[in-house]
Formats: sequence, structure tokens, C-alpha cells
Amino acid sequence: MKRISVIAIDGPTASGKSTIGGLLAERLGFIYFDTGVMYRAVTWAALRRGLSPADEAGVVALAERIVIDVRRPTVADGRQYTVLVDGEDVTWELRRPEVEAGVSQVSAYRGVRQAMTSQQRRIGQAGDIVMVGRDIGTVVLPDADIKLYLDASLEERAGRRYREKLQRGERVTMDEVLTAVRQRDQFDSSRAIAPLRPAEDAIHIDTEGLSIAQVLESVLEVLGDP
Repeated sequence: MKRISVIAIDGPTASGKSTIGGLLAERLGFIYFDTGVMYRAVTWAALRRGLSPADEAGVVALAERIVIDVRRPTVADGRQYTVLVDGEDVTWELRRPEVEAGVSQVSAYRGVRQAMTSQQRRIGQAGDIVMVGRDIGTVVLPDADIKLYLDASLEERAGRRYREKLQRGERVTMDEVLTAVRQRDQFDSSRAIAPLRPAEDAIHIDTEGLSIAQVLESVLEVLGDP
């Protein structure tokens, strides 16, 4: 049996893919790489420089020249990884509301995706990695050893995101979060470039009503409980 070295996990917002991906990588001793942080990093860098996420030419040019590095956690503050943009630690900045609001548009630009995909593919092909995103199994790593697609209902996922925001001290209502998650789903699944969809050979895991431990157990069963 071929050794599992490259695992791709895709799914919509708040499906649990980032949490499970991190835990799975830790369990296997693999690198955890959430590709979404790269698009957030480009969005953050654009806003930092006064560029609007709607400025496609400007954002693409920026994506092609900035250096984004994703490393294992360098600070014990609960982070799953450390993200550097041109050497600056921006890990928590990437969760700011203005970045959240602009990342869907930025990630839909062909030039941005090309710039990020080439870096992601290079990292992934080195092996011993759990890569998480929305187009890993379909575009970035179509030859991954295992492809998983995590999902849950809109209401379940919005509830998770709502609780996350409250824990971070953000003032939001459930209706606001539900609307935002619904809009993100629509945008991601309908974009012309690398739309969100499961790979044909992906294994679906429904995380509805399951605890993190239960979802991880389901994933480990797929992997043969390594």
C-alpha cells in the first residue's frame, strides 16, 4: 500500500477543515498549510498599501512581488501557524473584518490565484503535508494521495463562525454572520476561476452536529487510523 504523504482537504467556510487539518497534521507529524492565509495575506497587504480589493491590476501586481511565508507557530498564543509578509508577522491581522470582507474578491482574480497556486504546489509536492483550502484537490494538488471534502449545513457553519467571532470579542449578530457565510458560499462556488467544489474522487465527510474529536476520528478511519 502506498504511503500517504500528501493530504488535500477542501470545504466551504467553517466546515471544520482548518481545525481538522491542523490536528491531523499534528497527529501525523506533517506540515499544516492552510492556503487561505495566502489570499488573506495578499488582501491584507493590498489594504495596507491603500489598494482597494476591487483594483484587480494593482492587487495582481502586488501578489506577484510580495513574499509570503507560512511557518510552524513561532509564538505560543494559540496560533496554528505563523504567516509572514515580507518578513512581518501578520498572523492575527489576517482575521481582521476588513480582510474578511475583501478576501473573496481578491482570491477570485486569475493572476492572484496563479501567483499563489505555483507556490502552494511547490510546497505541497515536497510531501508530508496536510494542505487545506477550497481548490486543493481540484487544482493545486490533483494528485494528492488522499482528498477530503468537509461540509455541513449553512446554519451549522454560520453558528460556528458566530461563536468564533464572539470569542474574539467581535460585536456581531447571528443574522449578520449567516448573511456573510451565505454570500461567501455563493461567491466561492460561482467564481470563474477554481470554484469551490469537491474533486470527483474526494471522500465526503459531513461534520453536521459532530464534535471536533468525532470529525477527526472519521478522518483517521479514512486514513486507516495511522
